[in-house]
Amino acid sequence: MTDKLAAVLPPLTNLIGGRWTDGGSLIPVHDKFTGAVIAEIAQASEADVKEAVTRAQAAFDAGVIPPIERARILRAVAAEIEKNRARLRDIMVAETGFTLTDSDGDISRTIVTLDICAEEATRITGHTVPFGATAGQHNRLGFTVRSPLGVVCAITPFNSPLNTVAHKIGPALAAGNSVVLKPSNLTPLSAAALCDLFVKAGLPAGYLNLVNGSGSKIGNYLVQDQRIAFYTFTGSTTVGRIIQQGAGLRRTQMELGSIASTIVCDDADLELAIPKIANASFRKAGQVCTSTQRLYLQRGIFDEALKRLTDAASAMPAGDPRRPETRVGPMISQAEAERAESWIAEAKKNQARVVLGGTRTGPVLSPTILTHVADGMRVVDEEIFAPCVVILPFDELDAAVKHSNNTPFGLSAGIFTSDVKAAVNAARNMRFGAVHINEASSARADGMPFGGVKDSGFGREGPKYAVEEMTEERLITFN
Repeated sequence: MTDKLAAVLPPLTNLIGGRWTDGGSLIPVHDKFTGAVIAEIAQASEADVKEAVTRAQAAFDAGVIPPIERARILRAVAAEIEKNRARLRDIMVAETGFTLTDSDGDISRTIVTLDICAEEATRITGHTVPFGATAGQHNRLGFTVRSPLGVVCAITPFNSPLNTVAHKIGPALAAGNSVVLKPSNLTPLSAAALCDLFVKAGLPAGYLNLVNGSGSKIGNYLVQDQRIAFYTFTGSTTVGRIIQQGAGLRRTQMELGSIASTIVCDDADLELAIPKIANASFRKAGQVCTSTQRLYLQRGIFDEALKRLTDAASAMPAGDPRRPETRVGPMISQAEAERAESWIAEAKKNQARVVLGGTRTGPVLSPTILTHVADGMRVVDEEIFAPCVVILPFDELDAAVKHSNNTPFGLSAGIFTSDVKAAVNAARNMRFGAVHINEASSARADGMPFGGVKDSGFGREGPKYAVEEMTEERLITFN
């Protein structure tokens, strides 16, 4: 670890009841490009997890923070993130392998997310009830109010270690809940830095707690604790099922697996489409749940679109994420890069053609484009979560729409066309949580509702929508 990096590291222990406490065994955090150990975080014990929930429950029971104060704290943290941008960038590049551009993007989006959360904290409202619709009830008055649930458990992934954390703890705090956060043990440093900013911004002790450790251990302790009222989770469908089974009647929001599709029609504006698709396919080394994995090209523009995409991907250098020109950094581990490489090799053995890439250097997999793929190949049927896109030709739009639906997942999709009627009809028939017209599958603004259907989960992120998920509606009537 360099002296420069050591100087910017956040507390490396667990945050319980407003104090950074000592933990038990240490978990190494690796630089994802060099493999060097950059920090060791303290793993929480079962007792630590129970204490974190106890402190969160006690903070909530002591009285909900007034909305204007919640908003002040959220805005203060957003401002501090901007002031600490260079520090947070150094941490994120090291622990994730994100490029400088991708890291800056995650930081900028986090600021936006928290600012929107601050706005939502002051405008949580219910609605009036139309009693006049019922005979004899016209003199009654009724309205609903929204109240916080209590303790929210947030379990976050490695591929957005700041903004996804903000999308969970920001709305939870905006709604008046207390939080126990379990970040990915692959990328815990950004989350710790964010929590430290909340402490310094004056968030009352116990309202935000952080426990480190493996998902199988810490996650199990959290699911078993019946004092937790709500679980918000981003990760695999397999783990999501375990959390959902353990939650029982308690409420959850799940963002799970995905195979994202983008469709490009003959009448599409390729000048607009191809740069967006290249970014959607290869940013963060393709490790985004909305990364375009299946790209459908109509035959009339197939050759031109493929050439343009190949040229665009060729202009995205892969390698050291600290170099300004690098566009594709390492994957989260060499083992994951080897897995993706093996899927590509398997497809190649089954007659797939590697148009570009398919090569690996350590944890870095170069941007990869495959054609002549077919159902039954893992690169088509399973989520590869790597900088790899498969190209599927089509004649009729209905066929592309139908094929895009043939996965267990349904998170996000995109379609490029100049035909408004065709776009709307396709969007109505594509079973995804979001369908973006003249955008790629990964198009996202942090204020919009975001979530999936089928095995991609349920519930919605986006501050306004997450606040609604994390509150309960109560009806009040006067006669």
